[in-house]
Amino acid sequence: MQLQSREQNQTSSTLDKPDSKTVNSAKIVPVNSSVSPLLTSILYPLGRRILMPLYFGRLQVTGQDNIPKTGPVILAPTHRSRWDGLTMAYAAGKPVTGRDLRFMVSQDEMKGLQGWFIRRLGGFPVNTKHPGISSIRHSVELLRRGEALVMFPEGNIFRHGDVNPLKPGMARIALQAESNQPGLGLKIVPVSIRYSEPVPQWGSDIDVQIGSALDVAKYCNQSAKKGAQQLTTDLEIALKQIDQKLEVIKEAV
Repeated sequence: MQLQSREQNQTSSTLDKPDSKTVNSAKIVPVNSSVSPLLTSILYPLGRRILMPLYFGRLQVTGQDNIPKTGPVILAPTHRSRWDGLTMAYAAGKPVTGRDLRFMVSQDEMKGLQGWFIRRLGGFPVNTKHPGISSIRHSVELLRRGEALVMFPEGNIFRHGDVNPLKPGMARIALQAESNQPGLGLKIVPVSIRYSEPVPQWGSDIDVQIGSALDVAKYCNQSAKKGAQQLTTDLEIALKQIDQKLEVIKEAV
C-alpha cells in the first residue's frame, strides 16, 4: 500500500482555510472512506511478515506503548519516503495496536487500482493545494468516532532528515474535533521515521521512534488561532526531540 509516491504531491496536513470555490465543490462531493476487514486481514500480515522484512534490513520500532489502544488519536510521523505509509502500518497497524489506521492521502494518489485499494484500507483524499471542507469534516468525524488517523504534519517528503516546520492544518483539525465534542480525549502522537539511506532501497534499515502523546484538550483554553499555533509548536518540538534521540541511537549502532 504505497500511500505516497510523488515528492511534490504528498499526503499531508497542508490545510489552510479553503476558498469559497473549494467549499462549494466540497458540499457537492462528500468524502468517505472505509476499511475492508477482508483486505486488511490479508494485506496487513502480508506486508508485515513478508514484504517489509524481505525488502528492508533492520526494522526497529521503539515506543509503541505510547499509542493509545482506545480513543481518538492522530499519529503524526515525519515524512521521509513514499514508504512511510507502509512503515506506519508496520509500526502501528492492527497487528500491533489492534486498531485500523486511517490515512489522509493526496488526491493524486487515489486514482486507478492503487486508489481502489487505498480507499478500502482506510485512506481518503485531500487536495493539498486547495483542501476541501469535506476532507476536513471527514477527518473530524473519524476522530469523533474514536479512530486512529495518520497525518504527515510536515507536508511533503524531506529527505535530508531534519524535522521541517510543520503545517498548521493538523492542529486546526485536532482542535476542531476536541472543541466540538468537549471531553473527546483526542491525543496526538509524534513519530520519527528514519531510513539508513536518503532514498530507501533494498536492504535499507528503518528506525521508528514513537513519542509521548500530546493532549489536545490542553490547547482549547485559548483562541483557536493561538491554540493551533501553540499545539503546532509543541508538536514540532516533540518531533525534534525524538528525532534527535533516534539519530543518537542510529549513530551508536
